Amino acid sequence: MTRDVVVTGLGATTPLGGDVPTTWDAALAGMSGARPLDPAWVAEYGLPVTFAATIKVAPEEVLDRPAIRKMDPSAQYAVIAARQAWADAGSPEVDGDRLGAVVSSGIGGICTTLGAWDTLRDKGARRVLPMTVPMMMPNSPVAYVSLELGARAGAHALVSACASGAEAIGHGVQMIRSGQADVVVVGGTEATIHPMPIAAFAASRTLSLRNDDPERASRPYDVDRDGFVIGEGAAALVLESAEHAAARGAQVYAQMAGVGTSADAYHLTSPDPSGQGQVRAVRDALADAGLAPRDVVHVNAHATSTTVGDMVEARSIREALGDSADQVALSATKSMTGHLLGGAGALETVLTVLALHHRTAPPTINVVTPEPDLDLDLVRDTPRQLPEGQVAAVNNSFGFGGHNVALVLTSV
Repeated sequence: MTRDVVVTGLGATTPLGGDVPTTWDAALAGMSGARPLDPAWVAEYGLPVTFAATIKVAPEEVLDRPAIRKMDPSAQYAVIAARQAWADAGSPEVDGDRLGAVVSSGIGGICTTLGAWDTLRDKGARRVLPMTVPMMMPNSPVAYVSLELGARAGAHALVSACASGAEAIGHGVQMIRSGQADVVVVGGTEATIHPMPIAAFAASRTLSLRNDDPERASRPYDVDRDGFVIGEGAAALVLESAEHAAARGAQVYAQMAGVGTSADAYHLTSPDPSGQGQVRAVRDALADAGLAPRDVVHVNAHATSTTVGDMVEARSIREALGDSADQVALSATKSMTGHLLGGAGALETVLTVLALHHRTAPPTINVVTPEPDLDLDLVRDTPRQLPEGQVAAVNNSFGFGGHNVALVLTSV
């Protein structure tokens, strides 16, 4: 397992923009993707949360009608992001037997599932669509991506809640390192803006209730944070072995240098207060990359804006990096994008790649009064320049069930 893995293509459709450039520009400008939901829709169901970080560009503006009709929105978003990433990579010529796909979702085709139940209840079994099962499968997004690109080396959909997108990337790295594939399209997607998931997350007391101020609702590390903003969208990356990328003269954004995973085995929804699982994931990712904490200059934190999770992660970053944490520019981009659940880790990896590529750490917005115990250098309100030379960045992703994933990327 000695093959270097590089990033040669990026794609995304997010609450900030319909592609990577618009999403990146909006993030650097400190824009928020949170916006009010349809008032009639909210009133019909009496939802306690009346806003979300909804997709900026509707799939209907990108995909044709036949594709829309046979895909759940989670698959629509994934295909849009994967097409962009593939084009950005220069549409590499690669044998399908050497091309893989790993695209994950934390929840899967929930809109299709709930819509089919409504049809069954209101109109009877004969009106349930024959495409319902393939549309609601959590592996549907990666199946469509593999069909689109002819990826036959493997099509995988790892499910680990909000760490799903990052774990998909880690699995893609292993596919290339092991020699199973030369190129792998990886990513994460989620489409849960529906009354039932919103009501369920609200019932679990994890969503912000700032209905009167959606754009300022997601405020990681602020003393007045009250929960995350649910979001939707997808992000994808093209990973290649360094040899394959060099042979075709591909543009390289960054190197995927290290992967670390762990499990808390503590609680189904709450992180281990000690943060030891998170610490282990970061340390293992650095060891996998052959790097030391002093090499890290930037961290894109999981930082959802929940009252408990943010500070557990802050302490774990400090413990994992030690005194070297003093030099780290910390960004919490969910303050702008909202929380894309299974798509979050992929989107935040794209933003981390761009941070290294452009030597710019994106800002964290809405932090009025930082936690007094936040012993880290938070990038607030405006972007920050990162150092030149060979440097590394960490992207953290954690999920319900105690899943911890840390990815280490290096500049090129």
